[in-house]
Amino acid sequence: MKFRPCIDIHNGIVKQIVGGSLNKDSSKALENFVAKQSAKRYAKKYKKDGLTGGHIIMLNSLDSPAYESTKKEALKALKVYPNAMQIGGGINDRTAAEFIRAGATHVIVTSFVFFEGRINYKHLEKLVEAVGAENIVLDLSCRKKGDDYFVVTDRWQNFTEEKVEPALFEKLDEYCDEFLVHGVDAEGKKSGMDKELVKILASYEGNPITYAGGISKLEQIDELNEASNGKLDFTIGSALDIFGGNLAYDDVKNYK
Repeated sequence: MKFRPCIDIHNGIVKQIVGGSLNKDSSKALENFVAKQSAKRYAKKYKKDGLTGGHIIMLNSLDSPAYESTKKEALKALKVYPNAMQIGGGINDRTAAEFIRAGATHVIVTSFVFFEGRINYKHLEKLVEAVGAENIVLDLSCRKKGDDYFVVTDRWQNFTEEKVEPALFEKLDEYCDEFLVHGVDAEGKKSGMDKELVKILASYEGNPITYAGGISKLEQIDELNEASNGKLDFTIGSALDIFGGNLAYDDVKNYK
């Protein structure tokens, strides 16, 4: 289990937002933190500290007027720390290769693959053809509906028909190198991990999974480690002091 750092960018600015709060055109969201430092500065910090496998998320949709400023900020971060971070947000088969060439190790994809409520295997195959499965992270971020969790798309606004369970990961693992899963109901709320979701993720045997959502204390990392038998990597955003929270980044980056 290791810490994966993050850089979330919205309207060209590094931010931490409450999960699922982006409006329809992705221009507004409930904000936990708005950074004064650039994405490039955060990338330099992660490079200095030798942290790899983290992710840059562009929170504006492709049709947003602010997408280009967000993309520009993301590319600057990749330039200062190439071949060490992943990138997601509006990625499809036409855009994926550009980000790999720009220095991303992987592209992170949700909506293009989970299209119109279910897995679109044609889209998935086009994505693999564009960059190779070894450069793909599938984002199975999810919300609870009834007794089960379902993948959500379009900035976590829309439920798909795809239930998050080991069988779903097994169907998809040949098309990707890793999975990223935000527990959206816990994301940005510093309320602790979604224990039920973590149990589901830990029951899968296959590609690496990074979990995000709700961790705000060191002891909660210990709880995640125990609940997942050390199988899940983790990321933390708004709870960290570098994003305005109370949890010391220096303690988390050295967690073992």
